[in-house]
Amino acid sequence: MKIISYNVNGIRAALKKGFMDWLQSANPDVICIQETKAQKEQLDTTIFEEAGYPYHYWFSAQKKGYSSVAILSKHKPNHVEYGTGIEYMDFEGRNLRIDFDNYSIMSLYLPSGTNTDRLELKLKYMADFQEYVNDLKKEIPNLIICGDYNICHEEIDIHNPKQNAKNSGFLPVEREWIGEFINQGFIDSFRYFNKEPHNYSWWSYRANARANNKGWRIDYNMVSEPLKDQMQRAYILPEAKHSDHCPIVVEMKS
Repeated sequence: MKIISYNVNGIRAALKKGFMDWLQSANPDVICIQETKAQKEQLDTTIFEEAGYPYHYWFSAQKKGYSSVAILSKHKPNHVEYGTGIEYMDFEGRNLRIDFDNYSIMSLYLPSGTNTDRLELKLKYMADFQEYVNDLKKEIPNLIICGDYNICHEEIDIHNPKQNAKNSGFLPVEREWIGEFINQGFIDSFRYFNKEPHNYSWWSYRANARANNKGWRIDYNMVSEPLKDQMQRAYILPEAKHSDHCPIVVEMKS
């Protein structure tokens, strides 16, 4: 089971940059997409079906052209869960989950905290999401939460930790939260297999940041502890350039 997470920063823009050719080459069983910035009816979804993903699910923000998540799957899930049931989260289209016999896979797009109001929302979201997941794990222990968490966990995950210490995405309160999220029963799959620095999943469009690999690792495939022995590989695909993010991968035993 090959699972990819990818913030595409607009699925329609990514499609114009060769996303479908890349998808067929990467050939995941499931791809969790964040920031589609599209309603399902704005897309010709037959292209996904023709590429081998007959099961595709879209959970969009009420505001058009904003946020929104999707999951494409080769395999039919037992159940699809749209949102969390928490209204302010679901209003922005940030959580979508599909359940299989052995795994449940969620596409998550956690808010950024680019200004004071959004940071307050992000912190509230983080607290409420943790509580939601704690309850969910009682029902579904085999949970994989893929997506853009908009947080770097450790200094190794960001190109200039000292300069960014007061920027949202690397604030102490955010780093503490994601550390606690992991401690409450998840594995950062990439770090489980890869301890090396200079591995990032997002780069600013400014100052030639991507070419100079001045990035942040803010995208994660978080695997719940009961699935630890099922993990086989985890890696990042920085050569895929349809977005300011790149795809991240975890491979699980079927």
